[in-house]
Amino acid sequence: QVLLVESGGGSVQAGTSLRLSCIASGPSYFRNCMGWFRQAPGKEREGVATISVRGRANVAESVKGRFTISQDNAKNTMYLQMNSLKPYDAAMYYCAADARASCLFLKDAYNYWGQGTQVSVSS
Repeated sequence: QVLLVESGGGSVQAGTSLRLSCIASGPSYFRNCMGWFRQAPGKEREGVATISVRGRANVAESVKGRFTISQDNAKNTMYLQMNSLKPYDAAMYYCAADARASCLFLKDAYNYWGQGTQVSVSS
């Protein structure tokens, strides 16, 4: 089984930065793909960024140039660096993991989820 624990959320002003962390435990072959998803009230959960066990990263067009996904395999930790935050970035951010080799943005592709960390952005 895989356990994911997010941290780093908070309430910030627009234009500032936050770094989210996700500490993972469990067999590494169950988390070949890791990803960050977010869900705002009344909206679908959407993919933000993904990264493979080999470090291949991808980010959604909506956050490209502002968000960066990375990982420290020695610490079993994945990060999401969020710069130039906008009010519409406000959401519950979730860490996810899956065994598949091809990393997808679809939430149904991930078997393991963290509890979420709240990000609020004020103007």
